[in-house]
Amino acid sequence: MNLLIDTIQSEIGDIVVVCDGESLCALDYGEYESRMTAFLAARYGEFRLEEADDPLGISSRIRAYLAGGLEALDDLPVDAGGTGFQRRVWSALRKIPMGTTVSYGGLAERLGKPTASRAVGMANSLNPVAIVVPCHRVIGADGRLTGYAGGLERKRWLLEHEGVDLSELAGSRAA
Repeated sequence: MNLLIDTIQSEIGDIVVVCDGESLCALDYGEYESRMTAFLAARYGEFRLEEADDPLGISSRIRAYLAGGLEALDDLPVDAGGTGFQRRVWSALRKIPMGTTVSYGGLAERLGKPTASRAVGMANSLNPVAIVVPCHRVIGADGRLTGYAGGLERKRWLLEHEGVDLSELAGSRAA
């Protein structure tokens, strides 16, 4: 299987995008490329990464988002793979309105699984398409910024970029 890969330089570090020719299948930060490659190997088995300039226009849309065009990612085609439950969680993440946050428990309730906050948290942590599938919008039950695979500073940056007032979140500066 051939997958298309591009790297975007940004103020939050290099962002690596991988497409299967029809949709975005992975997005991670440059220093975590080995994690992304392991995910892709688990999903596809053997594959080959082929350098591509702006595959499917996805890199341009990521740049537009980073430059303030926050709606640029709304209808971006994504195929993240995953289990049925993971796909449900990742789909629910894309429905969290820009500029808002939700707790893991709140997301579990939205899925009709109010006791599944830990399972939601695990699926959230395994999201292979950062930023576009906005796992950064999920916070702890106490309002703290918790658990972002790209690091809490990036999570903070993304939330502020999207208009979240972090001063209203409990412990947001201590996380």
